[in-house]
Amino acid sequence: MKCIGLLGGMSWESTVSYYQALNRGVRARLGGLHSARVLLASVDFAEIERLQHAGDWPATARLLAAEARAIQAGGADFLLIGTNTMHKVAPEIEAAIDIPLLHIADATARQLQADGIQRVGLLGTRFTMEQDFYKGRLQERFGLEVLVPGDAARERVHRIIYDELCLGDLRESSRAEYLAIIAALAQAGAQAVILGCTEIALLVGECEAAVPLYDTTAIHAEAGVALALA
Repeated sequence: MKCIGLLGGMSWESTVSYYQALNRGVRARLGGLHSARVLLASVDFAEIERLQHAGDWPATARLLAAEARAIQAGGADFLLIGTNTMHKVAPEIEAAIDIPLLHIADATARQLQADGIQRVGLLGTRFTMEQDFYKGRLQERFGLEVLVPGDAARERVHRIIYDELCLGDLRESSRAEYLAIIAALAQAGAQAVILGCTEIALLVGECEAAVPLYDTTAIHAEAGVALALA
């Protein structure tokens, strides 16, 4: 079994979900008392969040690249970045290490393609929904049509992530807001919606939504398990 490197803490609420999914995935495949070999580096998210909102992406890249090098030095065979937003600096992190980086958008896109989805809605932080590092990759590399909510809805989605979900604050009113936004994306033609922030699945489940939801945390972790056991 290969050792999975996990760059987490962004936020630690969703990193818990990653750790559970990786271990449950290995146990499901191997049975018994088997669990995943995981080397985890968990950063202080307050520092990352401050740099994000200041627009200082080069500083976040330097910080996370240093953590990734430490994970590699500890013996990890490949790396997962346990957050969608910080894949904005995935190229810089990938350039700083010699082990493979398993990109969250690629894992998600392959699952969408396998399921025959061509037009998909995207929820996430404002950075993920508005910038090209994520939706552009889905469009250019995988030919997916990506829909995002309007300005006001994007702001609400973003605010709820940082002010509530990253703090473990799950509110029924916010769940209702998210479900309404998902329904609007479905009405606009989305065949499914990507939960493109690793905390969103803590709030909404597929059984509640108007269309299938693609939980990037679960998909990324399953891809990590498959690679670890390949």
